[in-house]
Amino acid sequence: MEFKKIILGCLVVTLFTCKQKTHVNNEVIAPKNVILLIGDGTGLSQISSAFYFKETTPNYARFKHIGLINTSSSKQDITDSAASGTAFACGIKTYNGAIGVANDSTDVENIIEIISSKNIKSGLISTSSITHATPAAFYAHNISRDSAEEIALDLVQSEIDFFVGGGTRYFNNRKDGKKLLEILKEKGFRIDTTALSGMSALQSYSKAAYLLAENHMPPTSKGRGDFLSKATELAIQFLSKDKDNSNFFMMVEGSQIDWGGHANDGEYLVSELIDFDDAIGKALDYAEQDGNTLVIVTADHETGGFTLASTPKKTEEGEKYNDYNELSFNFSTNGHSATLVPVFAYGPGSEEFIGIYENTAIFDKILKVTKWRSEN
Repeated sequence: MEFKKIILGCLVVTLFTCKQKTHVNNEVIAPKNVILLIGDGTGLSQISSAFYFKETTPNYARFKHIGLINTSSSKQDITDSAASGTAFACGIKTYNGAIGVANDSTDVENIIEIISSKNIKSGLISTSSITHATPAAFYAHNISRDSAEEIALDLVQSEIDFFVGGGTRYFNNRKDGKKLLEILKEKGFRIDTTALSGMSALQSYSKAAYLLAENHMPPTSKGRGDFLSKATELAIQFLSKDKDNSNFFMMVEGSQIDWGGHANDGEYLVSELIDFDDAIGKALDYAEQDGNTLVIVTADHETGGFTLASTPKKTEEGEKYNDYNELSFNFSTNGHSATLVPVFAYGPGSEEFIGIYENTAIFDKILKVTKWRSEN
């Protein structure tokens, strides 16, 4: 009996020691960098389309940690991009149309404002105008997403280090006469309004901006090509180039997936989704090599009530049937929907993004795993 007690005691000590060791080994390492990719209007069916229509395996398949978010705004069951972008950037629910402000129209601190005081770099990329709702939520404060010239002024006054998109019309030839591109140059930006450059052109600069369309970039099928994946790769190279100060946050938006949904144009939607998936691949390739980068992929909302349905057909006798070997693009609305949208995460802290939660939790979880809010 005494011998059994000794053996039992040893087992308890061993198990306790193993448990402690496992806890230490499983301690979450804070990521140095965060890449947030937002596929505007992208629900699960949009993502599914890549698995049927992309010629290579979609990069979405590389994630193991997946969650779902509720996208409703503070006053509406169905959000718009401004309210949802504000949820991601500022961690609050607000009304549709609001950019970086609360329900009472007061400014709310965004993630780029939080990290700029900690000497962490930031970048924004969009296939829309850089003043459009989603990117604007990460630097601007305005009661209306439609105030593009005011939003452009907020960008100039922000601490952003790198941005790419369209929207030259809001920086030059303004109603107030201000030459915002000149102001950006005075702040140390390298400005290009013609094309993306190589990294060699940026080595001596601490800030860079590319405004490559008067308003929005063209669709990928009409001349934009692989702009989004190239811009993503260039942003990563630029923001990480200074070895002594290489921490960064960047947001990449595939804006026009949403526009394909609004237009009920399945081919437009799918081509933009596949283009966005290519940009995801660039982020994941870097994260895998770096080891200290968290990649998060989600959407502000779903657009179009998009489904991949069987193609309706008729027999020779005129009898209707559904061909389960052929897919058709179906839509239930020209607007947004209230469906939950997926969240995909890879890298240090990615386990935090599993589950079902509000869209504001994306902001909270990023600051939690990076410890950017708590660091002095």
